[in-house]
Amino acid sequence: MDHQEKPPEENLTELMEFVLLGFADIPHIQWFLFRLFLIIYIIILMSNGTIFLIMKMDPSLQSPMYFFLANFSFLEICYVSATLPRMLMNLGTQRRRISLVACATQMCFVLMFGSTECFLLAVMAYDRYMAVCNPLHYPLVMNHRVCIHLVTGSWTIVIPVQIGETYQIFSLPFCGPNQIHHFFCDIPPILKLACGDTFLNDTLPYTVAVLFGMVPFLLILGSYSKIISIILKLPSATSQAKAFSTCSSHLMVVVLFFGSAIITYLRPNTGNSEGTDKVLSLFYTILTPLFNPMIYSLRNKDVMMALKKLLCKFFIKF
Repeated sequence: MDHQEKPPEENLTELMEFVLLGFADIPHIQWFLFRLFLIIYIIILMSNGTIFLIMKMDPSLQSPMYFFLANFSFLEICYVSATLPRMLMNLGTQRRRISLVACATQMCFVLMFGSTECFLLAVMAYDRYMAVCNPLHYPLVMNHRVCIHLVTGSWTIVIPVQIGETYQIFSLPFCGPNQIHHFFCDIPPILKLACGDTFLNDTLPYTVAVLFGMVPFLLILGSYSKIISIILKLPSATSQAKAFSTCSSHLMVVVLFFGSAIITYLRPNTGNSEGTDKVLSLFYTILTPLFNPMIYSLRNKDVMMALKKLLCKFFIKF
């Protein structure tokens, strides 16, 4: 990881704020980007919020799969709200400064929500594994109490680690340029601004990424390898298609989220990767929450029926 060389002690002045450059390199379309991301943010809030309400209100959508999906939609709202409001404020006001504390807070929440998403996707894969591979034991194993414990564990297991990682990173002295070539406070661009020896902090994010990213990803791969082997043994193509349809939406989300996140955090670092980092970060922080409701609702007849009932009640009432 490239970082600033520590200047002589008498010239050392620690930074107290950063500048989030975001998309400052394309100044002629700032207002277009503001309107675009504002529309995307509203769509994400409304679509994921609708999915969450449907899962909670409709009696026919009370199975473990929809319980996890409701929590996933709520998580997506939290995740995107950790980055997009600040980006919109920067685009709208062109005041890109962010204090050290605000930057650390944003990073901590982004890391916590992102890690929680990894574990929740693994839990959802396990749910599909039990439904397809052990259908007779599914209601017993995936009871409501177990589902609550799995979701609670996904949310809480990451909190102390990500708070500790954020504290470790922001314990470094920042005494060089204060410009962050990103639209939010992410680990790689922050570490580039640190001065002194950052070896431990360069290594720590990769360790945490393996623990909270690769481990859930491998659990998902294991679940789907079992699912696919069971599906291929089914006697007819119709039954195979029906079984696979229950997993395809989740698989699409996994590929979209993990694909972009793994490339961002585990690929070798290069000196001119700021533009690539921003594009990849858009995928797992903004585009995934945008596409999730479409993927799950348009490919699920039960969700579409529940949505139609909700809309009918709304229009009848008003």
